Amino acid sequence: MHQQSFPRITISGLRGGSGKTIISLALTWLFTQQGFKVKAFKKGPDYIDAKWLSLASGQHASNLDPFLFSTSRIKFFFSSFAGTHDLAVIEGNRGLFDGMDTRGSCSTSELARILESPVLLVLDCTKVTRTTAAIVQGCAMFEENLDLAGVILNQTAGARHRDITRRSIEKYTDVPVLGALPKLKDTPIPERHMGLISSQEYQGQDEIFRALGKVVQDNIDVELVLNIAGSAPACTKTQNHVQEISSDPLKEEAVIGVVRDRALWFYYQENLDALRQQGAKLVELSLLTPEDWPRIHGLYLGGGFPETSARELSVNVVARQKVKDLADQGLPIYAECGGFMYLAESLHYEGEDFDMAGVFNVQTRVYKKPQGHGYIRAGIIEPNPFYTTGDTIVGHEFHYSRCLSLSPEARFCMRMERGTGMAGYKDGLLYRNVLAGYAHVHAFSVENWAVNFVRAAGIFREHVDKSTGPCPDIVCK
Repeated sequence: MHQQSFPRITISGLRGGSGKTIISLALTWLFTQQGFKVKAFKKGPDYIDAKWLSLASGQHASNLDPFLFSTSRIKFFFSSFAGTHDLAVIEGNRGLFDGMDTRGSCSTSELARILESPVLLVLDCTKVTRTTAAIVQGCAMFEENLDLAGVILNQTAGARHRDITRRSIEKYTDVPVLGALPKLKDTPIPERHMGLISSQEYQGQDEIFRALGKVVQDNIDVELVLNIAGSAPACTKTQNHVQEISSDPLKEEAVIGVVRDRALWFYYQENLDALRQQGAKLVELSLLTPEDWPRIHGLYLGGGFPETSARELSVNVVARQKVKDLADQGLPIYAECGGFMYLAESLHYEGEDFDMAGVFNVQTRVYKKPQGHGYIRAGIIEPNPFYTTGDTIVGHEFHYSRCLSLSPEARFCMRMERGTGMAGYKDGLLYRNVLAGYAHVHAFSVENWAVNFVRAAGIFREHVDKSTGPCPDIVCK
């Protein structure tokens, strides 16, 4: 282990919707424009904010989560970017101290302490002035070993509002005010039920970042933010916890298709990296176009917004039939949330039913309110190609759809110890070598997932090379 300089800053707020995402994006973009190689992180299981941070930095953003990852894993993964990147911007989630319990387990403040990162607090100042000083002082004193290094005022109404609020905080606390943003007439990035609209659906990112960058640069001391990031202690490079290539390497390369289009694009980059590390070749595919696919030995269907592309998915009969045929042939298919919805018989959205691939005898319907939201913990109760029976996995779910008309013969491989799942606190529907559910997993918290996926793809490859019949059911042991 050795010490390596790695400037860093964590952006947090008092609640969701405080403006921390806008400021995180703008600072990441501004630092990148200044020539810094910025590594952006999103605290918690969030795909959309992480995607926008990736666009702002020109580098893949990563997720950090004390529930999904051990402290040693977080430290190793974070420190692995020291020396290759100039600084890190970490965007928190929810309120600074909000966690899973009264102790604030897995909160942004806990993550900041793990990373020894200074924290900037974004404060929504709507209809409040001097009271902000009490709030800031309370935050500064609430937990030990938290470096609350500065405050950014947001949603300020005018010069007088900004002046009173700033002077109150500076008089009653030792926390500096780094700037104050005015109320913005229009949100630069439109929002949907899961937060920001995805970059897959909304173009004009360059104009968005320029607009955000100008607002922040005109109203925040960006140089002081950079100095605060530089005040973070040296980063300790810790032991490598990344799982090495399987001790039983594939005789030939397995090809895993990954659907990435407007309908499905929720993937942790580390999941894709883990599959490659285990010897797989990944090819990107689309369910929205009729183009032929290359020969594949496994298929990964991530989450996303299939409902917004439901008509296109439905009319593409070629792709739907292709996926159904591959499932019948015993192709290992792993589907998460939106990917599961595509494998159902139909998807009901805004009063219409759309035909899907029909791998499972179930319908899904999208509602206006979440049907499952939060961390999950599940026991593996049925043999399958991806997990060992008896194991426990952790992950998260965030879905506005739910299952309708589940067949009594439906087989599930997960029993939910925490979370909602599909029905009766079960998740992970099984058909042949297909596993589909609402649960999202991260390769850092379920390390054997990538090993087992690639091994199953290799078994399928070996079978089709020797036989013309369907591949037998594959069981992870």
